[in-house]
Amino acid sequence: MSRVTRGVTTHARHKKVLQQSKGFRGRSSKVYRVALERLEKGLQYAYRDRRVRKREFRGLWIQRINAGVRGHGLTYGQFMHGIKLAGIEVDRKVMADLAVREPQSFNALVEQARGALATAG
Repeated sequence: MSRVTRGVTTHARHKKVLQQSKGFRGRSSKVYRVALERLEKGLQYAYRDRRVRKREFRGLWIQRINAGVRGHGLTYGQFMHGIKLAGIEVDRKVMADLAVREPQSFNALVEQARGALATAG
């Protein structure tokens, strides 16, 4: 019985890894052993950062809302409390977009929040 060298399988596996590691710097895109390490680490980062991205975007939205609200003499916390009291159910992503792209609409939200704070407190 003849010996199986598995050359075709190995070549295909190496080719797949090197194809995925295109764009890496230096030997990381050319040498299989180094490319495999960098690719595995890159996939770990990608898995982790798909979750981290959600946190980072929420932080960005909060910063944008806070910057928009500060010009009206409120803090982010006061504004969000007023929004809750007013019964407005607009998420942070939309509010941040309004603060950046449509200041007039955002001003209306701020005034509603301020009115709700005045009647509550």
